Amino acid sequence: MEKISRREFIKITATTALAINGLARNTFSQESSSEPDLVVVKSDSPDKATIDAIESLGGIGKFVKSGDTVVIKPNIAFPNPPDWGSTTNPEVVTAVVKLCIDAGARSILIIDHPMAKPEQCLTRTGIIDAVNKVASDKVKVSMEMEQRNYTEVKLEKAKVLEKTDVHKSILKADVFINIPVAKSHSATTVSFGMKNLMGLIWDRAYLHQKIDLHQGIADISTFIKPSLIIMDASKALITRGPEGPGRTEKLNTIISGTDPVAVDAYTVTLSSWNGRKYNPKDIRHISSAYEMKLGEIDIEKLNIKRL
Repeated sequence: MEKISRREFIKITATTALAINGLARNTFSQESSSEPDLVVVKSDSPDKATIDAIESLGGIGKFVKSGDTVVIKPNIAFPNPPDWGSTTNPEVVTAVVKLCIDAGARSILIIDHPMAKPEQCLTRTGIIDAVNKVASDKVKVSMEMEQRNYTEVKLEKAKVLEKTDVHKSILKADVFINIPVAKSHSATTVSFGMKNLMGLIWDRAYLHQKIDLHQGIADISTFIKPSLIIMDASKALITRGPEGPGRTEKLNTIISGTDPVAVDAYTVTLSSWNGRKYNPKDIRHISSAYEMKLGEIDIEKLNIKRL
């Protein structure tokens, strides 16, 4: 075996170390450059978690440009306090609103089609107070109770919901941001992002009474497609949803993404719902949306960034 001098050994070792270091840096940069499908942030501060979740997904500027009209759909359908977990946390909503203002949005409309008196929903959910603190004339909150504000659209890719009346603002918006809350549901097992879109159509009873509700929810997602989804899983209503009161679980989690199936599928895994653990494929409207190629249901196939 040929002997090498100490100087040669040091030179070879140094060269090898540089090569390995270069390979490691190249591998890290490749991983860092790939955009995540989902960002999952664990924090006991919902507003900070929301900001971090959006920033790690590419920043609000990736979705909202200067001069854009933005429509935001939280769940504020019930006149319940945030602690009940049946409505979207106001801190999450205002965090998104502030980011949109900073991005130069021309106008921001926060809307829902409530299940109770609008004034009570706005007050008891804390949404109106939170928005008022933002103190911007660009922001408006509207509880859409008049049919004239909806217009009929045909859902060309739907299976059972051939047409429905959709709120006009969705058709005019440059950016649509869906901000659901994670909760259980008596009819659909869970109510997450896709289920939250029912608050943008006029005749919800038709889905409950005339067609298969689960397929109908998936059908809505063929037409109403959020630019960005922020899942509020800071405090989840895990029993007696959608209204409560029921058992809540402090999950301290905010999820950001653009794939409605992936966001909902991941949220299923965070807790039990009505006393039972589910696989995403067990939830019929999520499974139907996946079968219609509206997104990815297999968590293992997702690039998930966890903070």
